[in-house]
Amino acid sequence: MSTAERSTELDRAGVRSDDERYPVDNPGVEHEPPRWTDVDTDAGNAAYRFVVGCFALVPVFSIAFVVIYFAVPETLYIDLGSNHYLAQHVLLGFTLGMAILLVGVGAVQWGRLLMVDNEITEERHTAASSAETRAAAIEIVYQGLDESGLQRRKLIGRSLLGALGILLVPAVVTLADLGPWPTRALRAETIEKTIWGPGVRLVNDVTYEPILAADLEIGQLVNAEPATITELHGHEVLVEKAKSAIIVVRMDPNSIKIPASRTSWQVNGILCYSKICTHVGCPISLWEQQTHHLLCPCHQSTFDLGNSGVVVFGPAARSLPQLPITTDEEGYLIAISDFTVPVGPSYFERDSRNDYQEGDS
Repeated sequence: MSTAERSTELDRAGVRSDDERYPVDNPGVEHEPPRWTDVDTDAGNAAYRFVVGCFALVPVFSIAFVVIYFAVPETLYIDLGSNHYLAQHVLLGFTLGMAILLVGVGAVQWGRLLMVDNEITEERHTAASSAETRAAAIEIVYQGLDESGLQRRKLIGRSLLGALGILLVPAVVTLADLGPWPTRALRAETIEKTIWGPGVRLVNDVTYEPILAADLEIGQLVNAEPATITELHGHEVLVEKAKSAIIVVRMDPNSIKIPASRTSWQVNGILCYSKICTHVGCPISLWEQQTHHLLCPCHQSTFDLGNSGVVVFGPAARSLPQLPITTDEEGYLIAISDFTVPVGPSYFERDSRNDYQEGDS
């Protein structure tokens, strides 16, 4: 190439070799062979069909996700060697993963094989763009839309929109896992109800041995659970432990206050309360024998177990629920009924009129 030709070529690139800012000549854009989908009509059509096929399969996997969500039992497992997998989780993950993967694969192949393949170079500039540059950028966007080929291959855009739209269905369906609407009837059968009931024995929460009333000494505290918890399995055990955990204490009957309405709830100074703090639900068992106070370790709410569990200090807003108890014919402690008020932390929907207040009879 002659000097004049070389100078002309550099002028086209926008950089001259005699410019002191650019000591090295700009080589320009290297020549690239054309894409096979640009020169071969059949190859272009095959790529077109592949992209549309990817987007078209997304609704199939999305609908399969919904069907699996409702049709596959939560108790069905898949055994692979020594591993034990929940079938519903495996299938949900596979179908949703494939739907998202196909959107990505289709979009990548659309860009690689079908969109305009023109390489350009430009000088670097400062981060702040001029108004002219921003206007030019908008023009480039519109140019890109034209070069995407959507005018000629409209089915790609429509199938992509359909694929992205159908992906919202699995997302909406999984919102059901956030739980049903907490109506009064539903709360009464779930969070406001425990497995305590008439005749259910109190058992030690470690050994699950029944608690004999005669074995408890004055000042003693025992962490306990309902005996029926051993009949549960899986997550049901954790759910009921979180609601049904109790503490059993024995105090001198002459040193405590027992309202007239609760005289039958205790056995010779043996009383039973929920172990769950009414503030934010922390488990509590820090027991002060002399004062009959029970202290929550999380936020220092303090309850007087010698006075129906009323709050004497801290952020808790209501008394600790008391479980009515008696003994069976063998002398073991048993529940008379479930708790008369919901256990655990307070929530704005619940009715607090039945909570025990200082001075109630």
